[in-house]
Amino acid sequence: MDWFFDNIGLVLSLSLDHIRLSAIPIVVSFFVAVPLGWVAHRYAWSKPLVLTTVGLLYTIPSLALFMLIPALLGISVLSEINVVIALSVYAVAIMVRTAADAFASIDPAFLRSATALGYSESGRHYAVELPLAGPVLLAGIRVVSVSTVSLVTVGVLVGVPSLGFFFTDGFQRRIIPEVMTGVVMTLVIALLFDLLLVLAGRLILPWARIAEREHKQAIS
Repeated sequence: MDWFFDNIGLVLSLSLDHIRLSAIPIVVSFFVAVPLGWVAHRYAWSKPLVLTTVGLLYTIPSLALFMLIPALLGISVLSEINVVIALSVYAVAIMVRTAADAFASIDPAFLRSATALGYSESGRHYAVELPLAGPVLLAGIRVVSVSTVSLVTVGVLVGVPSLGFFFTDGFQRRIIPEVMTGVVMTLVIALLFDLLLVLAGRLILPWARIAEREHKQAIS
């Protein structure tokens, strides 16, 4: 604990960097992956293509991706943008499959009812499909959140500051409390993000909580 309090300023600074680098890919993944997941669900011919493509993207090693993106986009390897784009690619790769499964989980009877009530296809998508797919999408974005917070630490290998600094510096200098500080703070940020997503889900998807409570009552 002495090392932690002696370096509290650095810990807070790198934690804020870590939060910023994590938040952007998480948000990007949702707004990119949900439309792609809907397309994969809506058009059967596109599903193998979309899911295979994102699956292949996820298999690219992180360090290789950190080198590939600057070569393609003409940016610096040491740029934060490089890390954000790479993490966004991984986050989208995880979230697309979940989004496709979320839309596939909707009972077709609800969609037929919405059409019978006069909803257009776009209106049905926003008023019916998205809300019903919400709980599965929330579960998916929580997985993306944990994965992204963990992967941010790798960015230190290309010179982008994050809590990963404590891993490399601590191992090199053999300072175990420094390494443990990086581990614990990364865990704390992952839990914080997860808590915020759960709270957001309770506010945005109140019907999901009601359905879950009724299901538990029915079981008991």
